[in-house]
Amino acid sequence: MPVPIVAGNWKMHTSVTEGLRLALELVEGLDGVSGVEKVICPPFVSLEAVAGVLRGTSVKLGAQNMHHEVQGAYTGEVAPGMLAGLCEYVLLGHSERRSHFAETDEAVNLKVKAAFRAGLCPIVCVGETLEQRESGKAAEVVAGQVRGALRGLHNIMDLVIAYEPVWAIGTGVAATPETASEVMGGVILPTLQEMYTRDPAAQVRLLYGGSVSPGNVESFARLESVHGALVGGASLRPDQFVEIARIVVGAKSGG
Repeated sequence: MPVPIVAGNWKMHTSVTEGLRLALELVEGLDGVSGVEKVICPPFVSLEAVAGVLRGTSVKLGAQNMHHEVQGAYTGEVAPGMLAGLCEYVLLGHSERRSHFAETDEAVNLKVKAAFRAGLCPIVCVGETLEQRESGKAAEVVAGQVRGALRGLHNIMDLVIAYEPVWAIGTGVAATPETASEVMGGVILPTLQEMYTRDPAAQVRLLYGGSVSPGNVESFARLESVHGALVGGASLRPDQFVEIARIVVGAKSGG
């Protein structure tokens, strides 16, 4: 079984000073938690400062987004090479990027390829809206996002996919374990197997995201098709994020 992973997305929260303080508190709690890969994704402005806090610890650093071009006249954007050597992970295709910044599957695909070229591990986010789910199109939408993001990729080693139903993000209403299993084990995994055959697909870690909390993460982590969690609001609370990591370890180890 792939090593489970718990990633925290701070989104557009924390100043550099606040981020440093939060990172220090997270490291204090997370560094002693083994059996799970731990990743935190601060805002761009805090990456270098937080990298200094994480250096020499077991906690890894991720960025929240990036541009696909190596360099150029793209004011306000961050190139893959600017993250290489600083981060190990990068979030791509988050629903907030898709909805607020009009990112398409094609754009995500370019970014995923660029991330791999730069030696970064992409965490590709997919998920349906409430309207798409209620109209019976959830499977079609999610499978299409997976295919679109990975089109033309031949090697998916180190790829992570996070299923985040849009209607569960930041709402406090998480999907049920049954819904997560239906999509992650019944849609995402078969789509990967169709594209890459069974063995490579089995190495892709699948994370559940969307109102993840210490109170519900165990029910997701115990699913065979789930290898961890992408955590939003709870990643800003050190005690909660550390507890989530501990619970994932226990659930995946049969504890």
